[in-house]
Amino acid sequence: MSEDSEGSSARLTGVWHGIYTYPSLMSVSFVATLIESERSLSGSTHEPCTVGARHGDTLSATLWGSRQDRSVTFVKTYDVAGPHYQNDVAYEGTLSRDGTEIEGRWSIPPGSSGKFLMIRATGKAAAVARKAMQRA
Repeated sequence: MSEDSEGSSARLTGVWHGIYTYPSLMSVSFVATLIESERSLSGSTHEPCTVGARHGDTLSATLWGSRQDRSVTFVKTYDVAGPHYQNDVAYEGTLSRDGTEIEGRWSIPPGSSGKFLMIRATGKAAAVARKAMQRA
């Protein structure tokens, strides 16, 4: 398998740790659970509420989208109503060659946008981390 095709064959199903950044450079961390079925994606996210009356609460959202080779697109719809979380958020990213990162941009019409990065540990890296934790 060529290096370029490795990431395209990696399944996206799993838990991903991510961060997205606003134009003001404020960043928000999140955890996403993705389920890939052929080219379709679904899943959910959990993240801290950073604005509004629910500041500090945990927000959840539903994801749906698709994947074509290393191109990943999905829409995030928050489960809560409110002025700060009522619009869908579109994500467009590229899966790394090793299948462990998705990096790209998010956008909310009519003009808000920023960057995002999602990372998952490979099986070998996760096993090394578990052993290190057991020794501590």
